[in-house]
Amino acid sequence: MVLQTKSGGKHPSLVEGLQGLQTLNEQVADQIPQRHKDPASLLAAGKWMSAPELVHIVDTAWKHAELDLQQQGVTVQNSRQLHDAALASVTFSHLPPIRLSCIRGLVAPTYQGSCLHPDCKLLGCEGNRLYIITTSPLLIRIQLPHHKNACKWSQASIAFDLPAELAELLHTYLGEPHTALLDYHLLIGQSCPCVFMDMHRRDFTGAALPLYWQKWLVLQGGVSMNPSMCRQVFIDERASNSAAAGPSNQGAAMVMGHSEQQRCKWYDMQFHPRLAQNAVNSMQLWRTAMLQIRSDALAAAAQLSLSPAPHCRHVKRAIG
Repeated sequence: MVLQTKSGGKHPSLVEGLQGLQTLNEQVADQIPQRHKDPASLLAAGKWMSAPELVHIVDTAWKHAELDLQQQGVTVQNSRQLHDAALASVTFSHLPPIRLSCIRGLVAPTYQGSCLHPDCKLLGCEGNRLYIITTSPLLIRIQLPHHKNACKWSQASIAFDLPAELAELLHTYLGEPHTALLDYHLLIGQSCPCVFMDMHRRDFTGAALPLYWQKWLVLQGGVSMNPSMCRQVFIDERASNSAAAGPSNQGAAMVMGHSEQQRCKWYDMQFHPRLAQNAVNSMQLWRTAMLQIRSDALAAAAQLSLSPAPHCRHVKRAIG
């Protein structure tokens, strides 16, 4: 039975409820990774960016954040900028895209407590976290005991040393900027142990991370793309005929914990640390190629905008 007014229309409260459900439905649908859609369909829907475009946005955000930090010193605003650049760099660009579940609960090196994973039964486990191995030279290692393939890999952790540039960015952020964010968003209770946090100094839960990422990406001039799609963007580039030099499929699959259709139907029941580290080491070469492709595209677009239209050239000749 539909609640109606005397004039036959729907009751205002019912209309508001239906509108609220429609909005919620759209938000939920937007957070479900569209993994089986081709890039052309996603591009038409405004939910897709190419690998060169994404790498360019991440790289630009990082440079701007570091420049602001150098010029202004540590402030809450540029600390948040550096946080976002670090989050984006871990999600895409410097590493074969690891799963969001691993990024969401990544614990800072200073955390001294037990594993925070709700289902952890591993003796002595310290959770998904960063370790600062040495500071001179700087060496940061990521250890991910909790990932989708942990059981299939006999509880083997995904582990590798971070590339130098990413290690430097994270080390800078985890110093005074990280402290500044914790102090500014100080709440009653225990301090947030995670590397990344929302605007209220809480660790990301549920759909909070995708929503945060999408909002950030739009502010940087991108589209509202779910961060889970970064894995498909990476695989699409690696599978293309014009793929740049970079990590092997097997090595990338180790870091990613496998992915779209089990990483192009290649699957290994063991984790191979050497393959994972080799893939990470190869990512700088891949990043350089992506940045060059984007730079060339922007230069070509700028040149095209400066060129007179065909009819203008005809008019110029006639005048001459």
